[in-house]
Amino acid sequence: MLVTWAYRVRKSLMGSFDPRARWIFSFAFLISATQFWDARFLVVLFVLAFLWYFSARVPFKETRRAWTFVWFLLLIMIVVNTILTGGGAGGVVPEGGHVVWPNGIPIPLTAWHFHFGLTYERLWFALCQILRIGGISAVFVIIPFSMDPRSYGVTFRGLGFPDKFAYSMELAFRYVPTIARDFGVTVDAQRARGYEVEGSGGGIFKQILRTAPLIVPVTMNSILTGEDVANAMDLRCFGRGPRTWLYKLEYHWQDYLLIAFSILLLLASLAIVYGLKLGDFWVPEFLIRMIS
Repeated sequence: MLVTWAYRVRKSLMGSFDPRARWIFSFAFLISATQFWDARFLVVLFVLAFLWYFSARVPFKETRRAWTFVWFLLLIMIVVNTILTGGGAGGVVPEGGHVVWPNGIPIPLTAWHFHFGLTYERLWFALCQILRIGGISAVFVIIPFSMDPRSYGVTFRGLGFPDKFAYSMELAFRYVPTIARDFGVTVDAQRARGYEVEGSGGGIFKQILRTAPLIVPVTMNSILTGEDVANAMDLRCFGRGPRTWLYKLEYHWQDYLLIAFSILLLLASLAIVYGLKLGDFWVPEFLIRMIS
């Protein structure tokens, strides 16, 4: 049995829009945000993203785990790929720059200095990464918590995608909460049989082996569930002809306004980047004067 994210009907501004219009806005925002590395434009998009996020009226406690995962990945990207190695800044941040510790970092109890090579430009690039990825995450993280699960398939079909792709997207959105449900059931079942999930001792490899009674049943159940869904679709001749959807969608005036705003946002972003040649990486002058 497939389950869904923790969705509840709320009287919110976001909930008044057609799901297709919401996805059009999300894709337009994604394309627009990926065009810029200029913090001035990214700040505007960041504020717009969180205004959209808060319009769903979803409490933070419901999305806390999703945001924890997002910020964990963002932290790894910034610390490892930007600050420590500088690999993520390649091709965006110009070579050279103003070094944060030009004389190196002294090593205690020695006369040596560790030359880190971190520049203020890379730190500013890390800020731009936070604005860029944080804004995109705010637009997409809120989707499964504020969209009716019944509308996933019909939404993508209404956007012009084939039935197979639309239903695949619906199954994909249900996959993660289904795995989480199966994992919780497996943990409870193993505890009822006397299995100590939080067992201590034995080293890291033994701890990894101890997860086998949890991982194996969840994996096997996921495979069996997938086969059951495939068999059910075959029995109903899925893919042999056009599919009808029980849940219907209909555009209203506010949806047309949101779609028009999405198109204007996308066209304005492309015009700024490719027409006016703006939006590349930029470091404010006051920062350069402060460190010069």
